[in-house]
Amino acid sequence: MALVKGKAMTLMTHRWTHAAAALAVGTLAVTTVTPAAADETDKTIEGFLADSTPYRFVVPEDWNGTVFVDLDFASGGPSESQQALIDDGAAYGGTTRDVTGWNLRGAVDNQIEALDAFAATAGVPSRAIAMGQSMGGMIAATTGELHPDRIDGVVAGCGGLSGTVSQWNQKLDTVFTLGQLIDPTLPVVDIPDDIEAARALWQGALAEAQQSPEGRARIALASAIGQLPAWSQSVEDPDPKDPRQYEAGWYGSLSGDPLPYIGQAMSSRKTSTEVFGGLPSWNVGIDYAEQLRKASAESRRVVKALYDEAGLSLKDDLATVNGAERIEADPDAVERFAASYEFTGDISVPTLTLNAVGDQISTVAQQSAYEQRVNRAGNAPLLRQTYVGSAGHCAFSDAEVVTAANVLLDRLDTGHWGGSTAVHHLNAAAEALDMGEARFLNYRPDRFNR
Repeated sequence: MALVKGKAMTLMTHRWTHAAAALAVGTLAVTTVTPAAADETDKTIEGFLADSTPYRFVVPEDWNGTVFVDLDFASGGPSESQQALIDDGAAYGGTTRDVTGWNLRGAVDNQIEALDAFAATAGVPSRAIAMGQSMGGMIAATTGELHPDRIDGVVAGCGGLSGTVSQWNQKLDTVFTLGQLIDPTLPVVDIPDDIEAARALWQGALAEAQQSPEGRARIALASAIGQLPAWSQSVEDPDPKDPRQYEAGWYGSLSGDPLPYIGQAMSSRKTSTEVFGGLPSWNVGIDYAEQLRKASAESRRVVKALYDEAGLSLKDDLATVNGAERIEADPDAVERFAASYEFTGDISVPTLTLNAVGDQISTVAQQSAYEQRVNRAGNAPLLRQTYVGSAGHCAFSDAEVVTAANVLLDRLDTGHWGGSTAVHHLNAAAEALDMGEARFLNYRPDRFNR
């Protein structure tokens, strides 16, 4: 499989011609063109958007008409995978999240404005691909959903595709359960200004809990309710028949590994509450016994085994959590958070998702919620979801990222997916690139329970 396939189309559509004409009269603060550091034959187009967000694109001398736009490209890069796409003829660029943060709509608008800047300087692209990871994956999927007149395809990596409100409700469930059972004095939604101190308090309490059978059982319960991955950097692909090993994987995702779930639950909770002018999450009316019943059978068996080992009553602990004072959201904040973007599934361009099964930040169960929305909207033929057997947030090799991009480009070239997303094809293509591991696997995420 070639790194980038297809020749530049000669037809300039009305949408791009109009955008380029508008930009020619100078809507941008700065636009410069310089040689790219990675290759003196490449050009760099860069400048600032109307809200002061920087943008940057690298354009190869033999540009083939394809351009990738990525939320985070102007923050650094190109990475090895991005440079590989550039070397084979595609332009690659984008913006940063520094100005927009959790204002997803603003970030999407910036993607389109950056594409306009690119077109005004480099020329009209034959096709534009929204691509990114983490929040960049959310922005890629959102941009494709909102702007199919400007975006021809999407590669969304490790994004929280259940949507803004639902994923943070689920994070609340995890932290609320832990707080009630381990230490009710720990911050759950009222995060102090000293976020690092809050994270340290939580990690200290969880480390202590991990040393006892009772603490391990309660960590397992909260992890099952919150659908955390047990496949972690501490324990790869744990055996569900070994409850202690499985729980050790959960603990790694929650607190023990780099970039722990609990740390992000503190920092992003603080940020989102400030950005949206109130708390956009709630658990009023949530039955945590029911949330556990919605967890996978595998998870429930591990929880039961650990509660039996600890001599604890699972029923009593669930009653404790259910009986605790609930957390109410600010309705206006919820509305603003949802407006930043909740996915509808109304996609009209080919969309490929890429996810690590052990991603502790963008938990993989969220992908099932996205698939359900796309299916309900009648757009299943446009979506393909791929999974990698790795742990950590966006833990992909360059070979896996380039392979995902190529699958999307093949889909645009041929008009059909064919067998391109079969695991053996994905791994063969990734191995042929000689750019790192090839770990695609057959995987079906659990049904998202919030």
